[in-house]
This record gives sequence, C-alpha cells and structure tokens, in this order.
Amino acid sequence: MHWLFGDQLGPHFLTPGEDGPGRNAPLLMIEARSVFRRRRFHRAKAHLVLSAMRHRAAELGDRVTYVRAATYRDGVERAARGRPVTVHHPTSYGALRLVRSMSQVRVGPARGFLVPMADFAAWADGRGDRSLRQEDFYRWVRRGHDLLMADGDRPAGGRWNLDHDNRQPPPRDAKTLRIDRPYRPREDAIDDEVRHDLDRWEQDGDVSFVGCDGPRLFPVTRTEARAALDRFVDRRLGTFGPYEDAMLAADPVMSHSLLSSSLNLGLLDPVEVVERAEAEWRAGRAPLNSVEGFIRQIAGWREYVWQLYWYFGEEYRRSNVLRHTRPLPDWWNDLDAAAVEARCLRTVLAQVRDTGWTHHIPRLMILGGYALQRGWEPAQVTDWFRRCFVDGYDWIMVPNVVGMSQYADGGRMTSKPYTSGGAYIDRMSDLCGECVYRPRERTEEHACPYTAGYWTFVDRHRARLAGLHRTARAVWQLDRLTDIAEVRRSVRARGDAPP
Repeated sequence: MHWLFGDQLGPHFLTPGEDGPGRNAPLLMIEARSVFRRRRFHRAKAHLVLSAMRHRAAELGDRVTYVRAATYRDGVERAARGRPVTVHHPTSYGALRLVRSMSQVRVGPARGFLVPMADFAAWADGRGDRSLRQEDFYRWVRRGHDLLMADGDRPAGGRWNLDHDNRQPPPRDAKTLRIDRPYRPREDAIDDEVRHDLDRWEQDGDVSFVGCDGPRLFPVTRTEARAALDRFVDRRLGTFGPYEDAMLAADPVMSHSLLSSSLNLGLLDPVEVVERAEAEWRAGRAPLNSVEGFIRQIAGWREYVWQLYWYFGEEYRRSNVLRHTRPLPDWWNDLDAAAVEARCLRTVLAQVRDTGWTHHIPRLMILGGYALQRGWEPAQVTDWFRRCFVDGYDWIMVPNVVGMSQYADGGRMTSKPYTSGGAYIDRMSDLCGECVYRPRERTEEHACPYTAGYWTFVDRHRARLAGLHRTARAVWQLDRLTDIAEVRRSVRARGDAPP
C-alpha cells in the first residue's frame, strides 16, 4: 500500500520505480481531523486542501482507500492492518517524524522538486564558509537543468539576473494592469460537501477557522491546474516581469501566476512549469525578463527554501537573533482589517482575510515588514503565515519568514533585513494616496506607521545594522535625525494597537 499525503496529489507521485509505488499498488489517503484541531487555519485553506484530496480520491476510484480518521496514525492502522506501507518523503519535520515512527512504513525520496536533497547538501557542504545565497544556488540549478542557457555556460541574454527590468513601480494613474484575468475554477458537488463538513465541524465546536471561504479561487485537480498554467503562460506571462514587485489596491493579482497552491499540493510538477515558460520565450511569445523572473521564483526561490528547510535542520525554526518576543495582537490573528486605518495594511490584510492569498511583496514588505518593526516573535509570525495562506506549508514559511521576512537567523539566508519606511510602499504602489497617514512623516498625527516603525527598528538594532554593508547607511542617516526620541515615544505609545 502506498500512502499519498494531501500535498502529493499529482501523477508524478505515482510513477513506478525504486522510490515509488508499484504499478498497481493499492493507495491510501487519510483525512486527519487532528490537523485542523491543532491550529486555527484559514477557512479557505482547509476547504482547498480537503477538496483537492477528495477530488483526487474520486479520480483514483477503487484503487484508493480513503480514510477519515482522528489522526494519521489511526488512519494507517485502520487501513493497512499491519501491511507494509510506502510513502514519499513528507514535506515537514513533524510528518517525517510520524512516518519514521511507524515500523511498517518505508520512506522514499522526495518528489515534486528539481534537485535531490543529497545533491543540494553536497553543493552546500562544498561551499565551506561561503554563504548559501539564493543567487548562487539559482545559477547552479539553471546550469544543471539547462534552463534559459545560451551556448556553453552562458545565460540567455548575457545576464543571469534581470531584476533591474523587473522591479518597476506600477503604471502611473493605473487602477489595474488591464490584462486578461487569471483562471478561476468552478465549484462542484465535492466542494459543497467539504463546505458542509466544515460548517458542521465549526458548529460542533470541534474546530475554529479564520477568514472567508468561497467561492473557491484555486485549482484542486490536475485538470484545473493545467488549465491555470495554460492561461497564465498564454495570456499573462508576457506582462509578469516588469511589475512583479508592484502593488495596486484594486488589482491584488497583477500578472502573478497563482500557481503556488497547485505546485504545493503536488498538482503540478515544477519541471513542467519552468520548461513550459522557457518554451514560450524560445518561441518568441514572451520576453526574456518576464520568463526569467518567473523561472527565478520557482527554480530559484521555491527550490531554495525547500532545500534550506532540510539543510538547516529543525532547530532553525527557533532562530531569534534579534530577540523579538512580543506576541501577535488579536486584531492581526483575527484578520480584522476593518480595525486598521493604514491603507496599505488594511488592504493587504483584507486580501488575506477574503482569499487566503496575496503576492510576495505584500507578504514581505507590508505584512512581514510590520511584524519585524514591532518586534513580534518570529515563531508566532511564521505560524500565522503558515495557517493563513492557502499555499502556506511548514517548509515554505520557516525559511521565508524566519530567514527572509524576520531576519531571525542573523543573515544565514539574506544579506540584510527586508523592511522599509512608507516611501518604498508609496513608490511601488498606489496604496498611500488615499491614506490618513503620510509616507514621509515620522511623528505627529499623520506619521506613517511604517516610516516611524522603520526608524525605531534601525535605532533598536543600531549596532548590528551598522556592521552590515547594506544597512550601514541607514544607521548613518539615523544619526542625523533630530526627532528620533519623539519617534520612539510615538511608537511605544501606540503599542500593538492597529495602526
């Protein structure tokens, strides 16, 4: 019997071989209620995962035994009855400990990623004392998989990194990018069944969710995921690059692919996604900067955080070199966007509340930046991101939040903390124009919470930031502020009240 976790739903998890199930092996899927009892997940995420699992079980038919159990262990005992069980390497330390604790379960290598873990470990070990920067890893992956390469060892277009072309602010006075809308699926009877079950669980007091659910916005089947990939590549990939870091209040999706949840459920294989994008460029149907930016997100960043999650070890999640210990406030945990006056944060928090998704810049610079400036405990911030995003899993959020967003690892992943004042948000979005706060003001009634928060963050960690090449100038600028004491008092007075 071969066990499929709920993020192992694509055909590449059923390919026979030394590390896979037999061609006709019976399959096992377990819907464990304990997963939702432990944490307060976003309702749309719970719906997406359960709908995807039940749709996959319906496709597999009699070959699969689908068990609804209190726990995974209970499900295995009920279904396997002592028979040997195989499973592909799970995507979290908790799940890996579980399967390794069951003597009847044999764990095979991971699937759904470009680079085997052993290959990455050899690459990382071979770098000695050098940092494991994403740029170096990305170039290594592109060489190894012949992605966007010209003749020999040269990158297509002569440059590895086209970020200079891909970090433009949104078009002036534009409310949206005015491009074709992304693929959106249609719900069916299985979606209705899942929603009915979630309603019943909540009414019984068995579980508690946060956020809104419905209509479903993301694929739950391989067919839907392929349709979403086709629509993105055919109609949206060409405009992805220039504005991938830009934000518009009325256009939360911009040109983003919305494929992350499909990749992370295992409905799409990253190999097919990056090869499809590259084929568009080689056929002259998409510009190189857009294709490179998209491939960088998957073959570069997604693959990088997966590898670091396992390479750094489980203790990495407890990193907290900045010693941030403040708890997350209730308005944040409840996704209470209505309590927030700051337009950028209110807009993004509402997007998370209503859809369980927002793109990478709001996650990093608005949500993560605010948490970093306020000194919230990174482990709590990590857990919030994992629970509240439809594409959030432990392996993704631990490196992304601990290392990138909260700089809790002291620079093992990134060369500086990623946070900013309101000027960056104003430059990269239209979110500041109608706000009650002013992005360049640090004090008084209209002081921007991000601008004041940025300078208090720099002030609080002055010694560390002065020693970093990329942040030393910020400390130099801090020393020329004459009102920093007033900024400190203002931020302290507000505390963790919604801005």
